[in-house]
Amino acid sequence: MDFWATVLVLFRRWYVTFPVFVLVLAGAAGVYVMFPKTFVCSSSLVLTVPRDGGSLPSDPKFPNPVTNPLVNVDSGLGLSASILIQGLTTSEVAQRVGVTPGGRTTFKVSNGTTNPELMITLPFVVISAEAPTPQEAHDVVARLDRIAQDKLIEQQRALGAPRATYLKAFEVVPPTTPEEKTGSRLRAACVALAMGLFLSLAAAFAVESWAQARRARGSGAAKSRASLNGSAFPSDARTTSAPLLRR
Repeated sequence: MDFWATVLVLFRRWYVTFPVFVLVLAGAAGVYVMFPKTFVCSSSLVLTVPRDGGSLPSDPKFPNPVTNPLVNVDSGLGLSASILIQGLTTSEVAQRVGVTPGGRTTFKVSNGTTNPELMITLPFVVISAEAPTPQEAHDVVARLDRIAQDKLIEQQRALGAPRATYLKAFEVVPPTTPEEKTGSRLRAACVALAMGLFLSLAAAFAVESWAQARRARGSGAAKSRASLNGSAFPSDARTTSAPLLRR
């Protein structure tokens, strides 16, 4: 069946397609409204070295030159950020921020890129969280920011680094205002709409098939009655009775 034949069936069975289409729209709108909302919040940290550098001078009379921490960048910062990210993605940290396995609240810690090769080259720590309420999403990100600051100090203390050389996590972007993530709701509504349109087409063609089958049965019954009426007086009986009447 070609396109125009399909359109003709839809218009001919408008009393089926129109109500089903209205129900489809109502169902898609209901799915969009009733689908659970998800809010997203994020923050960004960058690791920096101290103003006087990452090492202590061997001679106190000749201290390290004072440098702007934001321009004093080396490969060690990217490695430190990678270590910090690994420490923030444990189940213990998830429990501390109130995230349970299988729940709707989730978080992600990365360096802001999806390329694994850049994991140890960028000094960034990007934290994002998804939760059913704006406040919960904001709280998870804020807790992770504080844990990141504390864990960075713990890691350096465990390595025995001098206090004056401790790296710092500078908050480039504080926890943002949570925003609703509408992509999931739109996808769910589109799926419901597509399935509803398919059901609408199926209903229209089902009614069309039923009507054609009914017409076929009616025409077959009419032909059967006509053949029975024609065979009530066989042709040989009519031909034999004619000479008798003439006699």
